[in-house]
Amino acid sequence: MKLGVFVSEYGTKNDTLERLKTDFLGIVLVQNGVYNAVVSENGQSSPVLGKGTKIYALSEDLQVRGFDPSKVTSGVTVVDYSGLVDLIFNDFEKLIWL
Repeated sequence: MKLGVFVSEYGTKNDTLERLKTDFLGIVLVQNGVYNAVVSENGQSSPVLGKGTKIYALSEDLQVRGFDPSKVTSGVTVVDYSGLVDLIFNDFEKLIWL
């Protein structure tokens, strides 16, 4: 199963993500979830990024919060709404929202 997980909050516990078992997991950072792509605490990136899977951040949500989409943490792919629709229809069989 290919699963896309929308994360809309900063500081979401990684526990939920750790319990997800799937063939392919993609994490899409939206709304306040994009803080995970740009903010570090004590020099450490968000634990959400440490899941070892493909991470996406929505460019429009980054810009609304004053972040430059070109300056996200390495390993995070920035997508716009069009790219997000492509991901939903082409890359994932199921989606959940955390």
